[in-house]
Amino acid sequence: MTDRDTIFIYRMKQTDETLAEAVKMLASGFSARSIVNRSYYAMFYAVLALFIHSNTPHKTSKHSGVIGIFNKEFIHSGKLDARFAKMFYELFDERMELDYRDFAQVSEEDARNAVSSAQEFVSAIKKLTE
Repeated sequence: MTDRDTIFIYRMKQTDETLAEAVKMLASGFSARSIVNRSYYAMFYAVLALFIHSNTPHKTSKHSGVIGIFNKEFIHSGKLDARFAKMFYELFDERMELDYRDFAQVSEEDARNAVSSAQEFVSAIKKLTE
């Protein structure tokens, strides 16, 4: 097994664990803010795994940079439908607002939608990496 394989497996495990956390948090009535956070990070880790799997250069650790590379390499190239870019960017924006804006609010329905989006997004990434 190569170092790249090891990192890919690690990132996919991180993706699965984080998505499972979001699902469990939703079922247990955790705060919508925390559920959105975990849902976004499941998507983010899945994209990092995708970059490793496809040998996509990504020297940035900034979230906006990762989103830009994802869009260029996987959305604009047609490897993934544009709706996945929209899902990723919307959840990024929502997480940023909730983490950094005073008095930001999010509903339980928003949290359910975040989990659903993350599940669909991660599933699409997994299909690309099979």
